[in-house]
Amino acid sequence: MDNMLPQTDEEWARVLTPAEFTVLRQAGTERPFTGELLDENRQGVYSCKACGNILFASETKFDAGCGWPSFYDPMNSDAVTTDVDYKLGYPRVEVRCKRCDSHLGHVFPDAPQTPTGQRYCMNSVALSFSPRKS
Repeated sequence: MDNMLPQTDEEWARVLTPAEFTVLRQAGTERPFTGELLDENRQGVYSCKACGNILFASETKFDAGCGWPSFYDPMNSDAVTTDVDYKLGYPRVEVRCKRCDSHLGHVFPDAPQTPTGQRYCMNSVALSFSPRKS
């Protein structure tokens, strides 16, 4: 994607698939255990599907058993922003791309087996994966 990001929902709808638009721009959620990146185990980086902002390194990905790709830390502290949402009637910490403000998923403090204790639970459809070159 070039440096000029879409500004309106109509512009975003032209560059994203319907599933990507629902998740990234309308804060939807893909069904658990259906995302193409859930079982991705190669070394590489995960970027925002909407703008290409690099978000997570494969070294921080872990199997949380929740049905969505999970990471214990963003690759860069400036890659994402968080905010509390109450869409389900209780507080959850939403994770958004800092560059384009697209919805990526949520972060939960329920991963004591990781170095940070955090589970960044991301939608596969919100991410692009680039394998590390050997």
